[in-house]
Amino acid sequence: MTDGYELVDSGQSRKLERFGDVTLARPCSQALWRPAKPASEWARADASFDREEGNRWHGRSNLPKRWSIETAGIRFKLGGTDFGHLGIFPEQRAQWRWIRETVAAATSAGRSVSALNLFAYSGGSTIAAAQGGAEACHLDASKGMVEWARENAAVNGLEGHPIRWIVDDAHKFMRRELRRGRRYDAIILDPPTFGRGAGGEMYKIERDLDETLSLVCELLSEKPLFVLFSSHTPGLSPVAASNIMRQIFPSARIDAGEMLLEGKGVPCPSGVYCRVVWDMV
Repeated sequence: MTDGYELVDSGQSRKLERFGDVTLARPCSQALWRPAKPASEWARADASFDREEGNRWHGRSNLPKRWSIETAGIRFKLGGTDFGHLGIFPEQRAQWRWIRETVAAATSAGRSVSALNLFAYSGGSTIAAAQGGAEACHLDASKGMVEWARENAAVNGLEGHPIRWIVDDAHKFMRRELRRGRRYDAIILDPPTFGRGAGGEMYKIERDLDETLSLVCELLSEKPLFVLFSSHTPGLSPVAASNIMRQIFPSARIDAGEMLLEGKGVPCPSGVYCRVVWDMV
């Protein structure tokens, strides 16, 4: 089956992507090389988005209000937002596959797995964990995004799966979970460079990441499976992410790298990931 996502081309700080039958041109700050495709192919995109004079769509009326694609074994409902997003970050595809496979290996070995997904957006990682057999908790500060994630879970046949859907500030929620005595075997987090919580709380990664990871560390079960951290923060490299995680989790295996948009032509870097893994026992 054809993958629902494809990077068609990139260059001159732009990316040309196919989402099902819809082709879009959007900003991509790290694509500093020359495009491989001619300008005429870029001009055939159904719509484009730029931030040259504020956030602007061009041809947004050409987009369906909602459409669906399947990629990395997960079905997503998509729609254009005012910030140029669609409800999916396809550079996470390798992480979704890894989450599903890692959780499935643990559950196949007879282990129950509880997974917490923080700053969880439209639910790709939550769905991947559930597909692997984990009980999941999905948290995001945006009520609209949590509802979007629930819709995605439903179209993946997970209506009856044990998933808790939480709209809250991540730190407040984690502190409450600690007081309740709840612990998680796997924790996934993709904190924003800058964001606001459900009650207007401000989050800045350079200020708040240390506290976030300290709370994550406390929330892990006695025999944790993994922590998966990812980020789109400019300047945060895989080496920096490894250094941060190694200080917090000195006994675990650390694997870090760049998240990539892939398809035709050269891969396009789009953020970093860091996997913190413990041996299954």
